[in-house]
Order: sequence, then structure tokens, then C-alpha cells
Amino acid sequence: ADKIAAIKVLDPACGSANFLYVALRLLLDLQNEVLNFSDEMGAGRPFITVTPAQLYGIETNEYAHELAQMTIQIGYIQWLRDNGYGFPMEPILRQTKNILNMDAILAYQTSEVLETSEVSRAIDPEWPQADVIIGNPPFLGGNKIRAELGDKYVDDLFKLYEGRVPAFADLVCYWFEKARGMIEEGKAKRAGLLATNSIRGGVNRRVLERIKETGDIFWAQSNRDWVLDGAAVNVSMVGFDNGSESSRSLDGTTIASINSDLSHQSDLTKAKILPENADLCFYGSQQKGSFDITPSQAKEFLSIPNPFGLDTQDVVKRSVNGLQILRGGEETWVIDFGVGAPMEKAAMYEAPFEYVKRVVYPERKDRNEKIQRDYWWLHARPSPRYREILISQKRYIASPATAKFRVFVWLDANVLADHAVVVFAREDDYFFGVLQSKAHILWSLKLGTSLEDRPRYTPSSSFETFPFPWPPGQEPKDDPRVQAISEAAKELVDQRDRWLNPQTSEVSPEDSKVVKTPKKTSEVSREKRTLTNLYNARPTWLDLAHKRLGEAVFAAYGWKSDLSDEEILEKLLALNFERAKQGIKIAPQIRR
Repeated sequence: ADKIAAIKVLDPACGSANFLYVALRLLLDLQNEVLNFSDEMGAGRPFITVTPAQLYGIETNEYAHELAQMTIQIGYIQWLRDNGYGFPMEPILRQTKNILNMDAILAYQTSEVLETSEVSRAIDPEWPQADVIIGNPPFLGGNKIRAELGDKYVDDLFKLYEGRVPAFADLVCYWFEKARGMIEEGKAKRAGLLATNSIRGGVNRRVLERIKETGDIFWAQSNRDWVLDGAAVNVSMVGFDNGSESSRSLDGTTIASINSDLSHQSDLTKAKILPENADLCFYGSQQKGSFDITPSQAKEFLSIPNPFGLDTQDVVKRSVNGLQILRGGEETWVIDFGVGAPMEKAAMYEAPFEYVKRVVYPERKDRNEKIQRDYWWLHARPSPRYREILISQKRYIASPATAKFRVFVWLDANVLADHAVVVFAREDDYFFGVLQSKAHILWSLKLGTSLEDRPRYTPSSSFETFPFPWPPGQEPKDDPRVQAISEAAKELVDQRDRWLNPQTSEVSPEDSKVVKTPKKTSEVSREKRTLTNLYNARPTWLDLAHKRLGEAVFAAYGWKSDLSDEEILEKLLALNFERAKQGIKIAPQIRR
């Protein structure tokens, strides 16, 4: 009972103290069981000695900070009353100094430089020592941190945690790293923190890798539904210590070890980047402004003669985003002056440039980022290497960066994909087939990250680590195995296209023959004929087409067709290690 009363619990992002409230009740329940047992054994019944003084918290919001203290006190009183211990001595509600009103991950130390001036520097804030660290730290995506917290805060944060937390990792990662450091320094024994399930992949996973370098993960829920403020999200829960805990549990199952991606089978986190896959996969163009236009606006711009003899089609283009690939929808267009076009050149496309000047310039003229502010007529992240694809190829492979189902499609080179789409610098059916195969999809699901319940494909982890049957550019184009993959890929795409754009049978009155004519777009419900709905329904013909493609790809690897998912991943990881060890030189890329 005395040991229980000595346990200190810290929530370094406590909010209104919901987690601390639950921790207090659990400590009280546990001590109560011990006292009951003592009474049954005839040793007498000591008093409850667990108190709110064992709980510590950190909270930046002043209102939540005040509320947290009351939440803990009221919870304590309720438990005493409900379990027959009456009420504590007055004052009933007591002020506590254990809940700190401060920033948990960044502090400033001010020092005098001259008699008349002071300077402040960013330092690690000191957390109270505790036996256990718990909590649900705030989630903020790495690409949104600067917009929400400001340039100075983010610059100081990145500098302070350099080498510990990767730049642009999700905000929650900083709490994981601080808790890991507390355990490493002996200022805490174990921690249990909650994050979105994106903690398992990408740059976020680095904080879990560091946890395993200085300690270990002993308990985790890798992917669990969670309702927060009425919104359903998917979260990961991670319990870790200095490595002293001998048992391991993942998703309710006792296992030998837990990998840093919260799996327990093949440790794909050890996969290496393969140079042979370089310069083949990129994100599309990121605008950071209202460059999108409607079809009617595009038609108007294209109908206006250019006084300088330029072709307006150079800068007014069809566009596509991830949702349009998956769900269809109305056609969209975009104004795009390319990469690095000076104002003098862009302005020669008079009508679209003046539109951008009227609409985009007011949005961007006061932006913090120099490139957006000073080059307001250009897309902020035009993805130059992607633009090379549009010049050198007639078509290219694309896939939504974030999607429930990993599907790949063909796009014409005159269509500009946005940043929510990953694109590939190949135009051959063989390469498409390998990407759409079960082997690659399994790999990308394990190596990618996720947004809520939707997997995210990332060029670095999902693609650049993936070992193709032959290094890209070195596949023997006349090999029957390569041809089999190409044929299976073409058949899958053809069947999907027929389903997405069905034809109708009509009887010709002249000769009474049945002829097939394409339905007009307006006659077909685009809400139903979408890739999302197709893969949700997963009809038999689609399964068979994917099975044929999968078997062709397995044959190219020299594998049996009935491998389990785990066996596939094990073989791919072994091939990744082999290729990385060989250091295969990159052959000229085939873009046929």
C-alpha cells in the first residue's frame, strides 16, 4: 500500500486532466484491493493514503490548467464517497502546485548581455520527475506546424531538437522524445503515450526508433479506432521503458519483440533506400494559391487570341487531384507558368496572367515564405523533376498519395497532377503492373505512413526501398515474364476502364443489328462509377484480374504463387538487403 501511495504520475499535456483523473482512480482502486486483502488476512485495515499530490501535469492553456486542478480534486472526493471513505478534511477543494502552466517542449532562458539589454535562448523545459508518464499529446501534422505556431517558435524548436526529432515530424513526436529522454536519464521509469497511427511511419517513426535504441517498447496498440470531439480517427498507443520489462504485448497478443513500426514480424523498418529507384517517383505540383479554374474559364482563356503569338495551352492545362482519381467529378483546369518563369515571360500570356494577378497575388503578397511572396505567379512547389516527365513522356503513372485503396492509373502528359498525387517517370505496362501488384502494395502499406485510416504513399519509404524483380532500367524487355506482367497490367486497366465508362447496347433500325455506343457522361452516374466504389465492391472479375497480375509478378521474382503476406514481405526484405549490399549501379532509365 505504501508503494502505491508513493507512485508519481505525470501527464505533460494534461488538458483538463482526464488522463490524470483516470490514473488517480486506478491507483485508489489498486490500493483499496491491497487494504481489503490485508483486512481479510487479519492484518488490520489501514487508511487510504493515495492522494492527488501524486499527480503532476503540464498545460499551456490557462483555463485548462485551472480546470485540471479541480478535475483531480473532484474525482478524488467522488471516489472516497463512492467507496465508503466519507469526505476529506476541509478545505474540500485544495490548491495544488503539481499542475504547471507552461510549454512542455520549448522554454526560453533570459540572460543579461549588457546592462540595458537581454537575450533569450531556447532550452529544454524541465519536467517533474515521475515514475510513469502518460497522456495524449497534441497532434499537429508536420506540414502544418509552422502555420499554426509561427516561424520563430518552429525555428527554435527545430534547432533545439536537431538530431533527436526530424524536422517536420508531427508535433506529438516531441513529447515521445522528451519522455524517452526522461527514462534514459532515470527521471522516469516508463511511459504510455497516445498518438495518431502516423507515428509508425515516415519521419515520425524515428522517435520510436530512438526509444528502442535506449530502451524498448513493451506494449502497444498499433491501430485502434478513437473518437475525438465527435470525429473518428485511428490512433496508436505505445508503452515504453528502459528495456527492463521482460514481457511484450502487441494488439493484445504476447510476442517476443515489437518493431519500431509497431509490428512484430519482418522488421521492414530496416529496409534500405535503393539507389536504383532514384529519380523515378515524385509528388505533383503544389500550388499554395488559387490557380485552379473552371472549364468555362479555361475555354474563355483558350479562345482569346494571344497578341504575342504564344499558345495559351502552354499555361492553361487540365488538372487532377487525388480525389478526382478515386471519385471522379467535374473536370478541372489550372493556370501554370511552369518552373521559374520570370514575370516578364509569364505576363506575355496576358489573359491568364492578369487573372492570377487579380486572384492569387492578394493571397500571396503577405505570405511569410519568400518564394510565395516574391514569385506569386508561380506554383510554390512546382516539382521540377516531375515536369521532366511531362516533356519526355506521352503518359505517366499516377496514384493518390493518400487513399484507402492503393490504385495506380495512367495520366496523359498534358494533365497536371497536384501535390496530393504521386507520379512515376515510366510509361510502360510492365512497370505499371509491378506497382499495382500485391507484392508492391503490401510493401507500400507497411513502409508508408497513414492519415487516420487511409494509408499514405511516400516516394522515399514506399517506393525507393522497394526491390523490383529487376533493378529499374535493367529488366529484359523481351523476357516472357516481363511480357506476361505487361499483358496482365493492360488487361486490368482495360477491364477497369470498361467498368468506369460502360457502353450501352442499341438496336439499329436499318439492319436490326445490335450496336454498342458509349453513354454520354451525363447519363452515367459518376457517383457510382468510381474507383473507390469499384474497390469497395471488389467484384469477382476484379479479383481475378489482380490475381493474374500477382501471379505474373511472382513468376518474375521466381516465387511460388501461394505465398502468405508475411512470406512475401520476408522475401522482399531479403532482396532489399541483397540489392543494397551489392550497390547496384543505376542503368539509364527506360521510359518507353
